[in-house]
Amino acid sequence: MPHWLASPGDTKQFTHIKRFDPRFWTVNFPRPMMASVVTSGPQSLRVNAVFYMADDLAGLIWESEDLWDHPLVAYETARDYRGCTLGFRWRSDGIMPLDALHGPTLTIEGRDEAGEPRSWYVRLWNYANGTPEDAEIALDFDALEGGFLLPGEADPVWAGDIDRLFLSLVPPGYTAATVPLAAPADAWAELTDISCTGAGSTIRIGDTLLPEHGMRIATGYDDAYNQTPARLVRNALHLGYRDVINHYVGMSHYYRLEYYGWAGGLYISLSGGVLNAPCAAWHADFAARANAFGYALICSLSYELFDAICFGDWKQRDELGNPALTGWEPPSTLLSPASSGAMNFLKVVAQAFVAILQGAGQPVHFQIGEPWWWITQDGNARICLYDSAAQAAFGSNLVSIPTIKGTKTAAEITMLNQAGQMLADSTADVVAAVKAQAADAVTYLLVYLPTVLDEDAPEAKRANVPLGWADPAFDILQLEDYDWVTGGNRGATARAVAAMQARLGYPAERQHYFAGFVLNAEDAAQWTLIDAAAEAGRERGVAETFFWALPQVTRDGFTHFDSKEGDVQAFDDVQFPLALGREAVATPGFSTAIVTTASGAEHRNSDWTDARMRYDAGPGVRSEADVGTLIAFFRARRGAARGFRFHDPFDHSSSTMTGTPEPDDQRLGTGDGETTLFPLVKRYGDTPDQQVRRIRHPVPGTVRVSVDDVEQASGWIVENGAIQFDIPPAADADICAGYLFDVPVRFAEDRLEVSRTTFLAGEAVSVPLIEIRD
Repeated sequence: MPHWLASPGDTKQFTHIKRFDPRFWTVNFPRPMMASVVTSGPQSLRVNAVFYMADDLAGLIWESEDLWDHPLVAYETARDYRGCTLGFRWRSDGIMPLDALHGPTLTIEGRDEAGEPRSWYVRLWNYANGTPEDAEIALDFDALEGGFLLPGEADPVWAGDIDRLFLSLVPPGYTAATVPLAAPADAWAELTDISCTGAGSTIRIGDTLLPEHGMRIATGYDDAYNQTPARLVRNALHLGYRDVINHYVGMSHYYRLEYYGWAGGLYISLSGGVLNAPCAAWHADFAARANAFGYALICSLSYELFDAICFGDWKQRDELGNPALTGWEPPSTLLSPASSGAMNFLKVVAQAFVAILQGAGQPVHFQIGEPWWWITQDGNARICLYDSAAQAAFGSNLVSIPTIKGTKTAAEITMLNQAGQMLADSTADVVAAVKAQAADAVTYLLVYLPTVLDEDAPEAKRANVPLGWADPAFDILQLEDYDWVTGGNRGATARAVAAMQARLGYPAERQHYFAGFVLNAEDAAQWTLIDAAAEAGRERGVAETFFWALPQVTRDGFTHFDSKEGDVQAFDDVQFPLALGREAVATPGFSTAIVTTASGAEHRNSDWTDARMRYDAGPGVRSEADVGTLIAFFRARRGAARGFRFHDPFDHSSSTMTGTPEPDDQRLGTGDGETTLFPLVKRYGDTPDQQVRRIRHPVPGTVRVSVDDVEQASGWIVENGAIQFDIPPAADADICAGYLFDVPVRFAEDRLEVSRTTFLAGEAVSVPLIEIRD
């Protein structure tokens, strides 16, 4: 389906907002403290924080450049604050008061009038009218001065080139020492009646509103905790996502902590509630705003938890006693399904989020996300079944499993089956806890296919896809496979989907599919594969298809849109009447920008990487019967509206231009042991300046494939102009193919002029065709 990676500057629709609009502030802070910001009114915001250490410091931030919104809905970069006055009412509790030594300070980061990097430190108390915890603040950027005591320490601010404003918030017990506070300190600060006046008070913001499409969006708290829920919902709405948001509550920001002297650190706490106050406030606002715009939230909780704050006996462990650690930095761990403490914690967390959904008027949709026994990623593939609670549960069935890969003994299979039963029992307990609070809750299970159905570990499914999950254990089965998608291994996805259907029995109409994600911005080209995978999921007939996830969508400018109904069949897979095309005139063309300097020297830049073909099929029209055939074909294509196949009489084969195809004609790529999809190409010229042409319409029945010079009679299919292998070719294998092909074209014009006198007089009719760029 169509998609686009939008960039800054691509926006064509705008509106205006007041600078310092509450929706667009963010927060930042160091671990282990937590903070969040929500909009509490059209001109107000509230920051909630919990401090654990005497050096904890949170920042409420306004950035001159929009770093978080999708390019089509971002606000303009505006670094000149001259002529602006920011005003608001300040109220706080549990924050160092305005008049204290470390009271709220506005750090202004930018450059001075000479262009040198500078920071200014503006003490809010110097511009306050009221009490240290309830005051009116007015900041005139044309008369603003840093410094603690004014006028003696005045440091005039130059407001013409500012990058960001950072308002610091610390607890009353702040000492800058890395030691725990006597007790966790909850705090809040509110900015109400926020106003911005003056010549520079208004900024432009993208207001693109994409049409609603059929795809859904997922998001996650760990990637969006710093933003307001209003900002996230605005992005989802403007990008065409409707009805459902799958929201992962994360693994590193939702919990409460407590200092345990016997352990010498901060660990999970249930004292005062399982969720920290900033998380609870953020999610309550998110659920309410989503509900107001017609979004149902699927709340997702996983067995993953930030390692540094997890009790040692809650963690899964491998046979060597090492905790299960993911590849994130810093790492997360996996909770053991056998640990009663860990599982009771998850049940309490689940009920807390259910209560938030209910409080917002949301229907309760609850997902258990990727529950599994961890398999180490160090090359040894040790399955983490050996924490103390698990060992006790296995009893006499406990055996050594040095690696999960390969075949397994009967004793190992018995242990893996028991591990699967433990996992299924643990998820059933979480589901029961959810339904105890919301009897009508819809429950979901998210499974990550590349791990649980690794073809090198065929018995892993006994532990990680237990039969206890079979229909009707959950209402909806959700499947995810992003490593295979971004690696081009569509064959693995097809096999795994079929295997899950056979093992668990959920029909397609009770399945969801998650496509994504792109971890790093430099890999944004992977969105093409992800969009195609999403469409393939939709074609399988699943109930919903999600892109994972909104923070990466906005970062990369990923923009999905469905074709208009009339465009769905914009290409008809039919051949231009062969007899008419045999005498066609072919004209390949490039687009080259040429600039001639005053000295006569030329600078040439090629705008296209591939030639675009033009044809004139007129010479093939030689009789009234030909005219009738042409007109009928033209009308069926609705003029230039619909494309079709065209047989280029001069270049239609992988073998030279018109030769008989051989399986080693064109090199498609090199195997890596994972990729199964290899697009068809044709190469022109010699390396290193070869022109590579993508072939999307091979002639059915003519494709031949070889791997390492051995023709493959089976084990592959042709799909959308690419070879799709059932099994990934081995690493370093040479993949080649030969084929005949057609060119996708359309009529160049919506009019067709022919007359009897033209061909009777021996003159050629003009029937211009132009190649379609898919």
